[in-house]
Amino acid sequence: MNSGKKRPGSVVVLLVLQAFLGLGAIGGGLALLVDPSGEMMGMPASVLERSPFTDFVIPGILLLLIFGVLPLIVFYGLLKQPDWSRGNVLTPFTNLHAAWSFSMYIGFGQIIWIMVQTYMMNAVSVVHVFYMSLGMLIQIVTLLPSVQRYFVLDGRAERS
Repeated sequence: MNSGKKRPGSVVVLLVLQAFLGLGAIGGGLALLVDPSGEMMGMPASVLERSPFTDFVIPGILLLLIFGVLPLIVFYGLLKQPDWSRGNVLTPFTNLHAAWSFSMYIGFGQIIWIMVQTYMMNAVSVVHVFYMSLGMLIQIVTLLPSVQRYFVLDGRAERS
């Protein structure tokens, strides 16, 4: 845990990005579950023609859990840096807190989610560009040297 280290501004930005993604996806996922037709969010069911779904229930659940709940768990991990030693089995970066790797995974997942969504919908909107950019920004900020240094585990040498 980095209780003795000052949190750099870049880490604060990463926290804000993860929280924004998580809270927004929870709102979107819940809206799709409340109205599986998608009309509440201005998405006609016709956008699902190229997808395996007949309504927005499954996409709503995926949005809620994968891009709502998981980024908030990562937010907590980035903020508090609890003992996530079990999480190290999911990352090759054992010298960094597992939440750092999970932040990268969330960024990758967001990019993939939007790419699949635009393929299935056969359209690209401003919202897609925004959330694709958010996924890339999460990755860029996560990779900043100041962020990586902050998440180096105590007692482990930083890789060159």
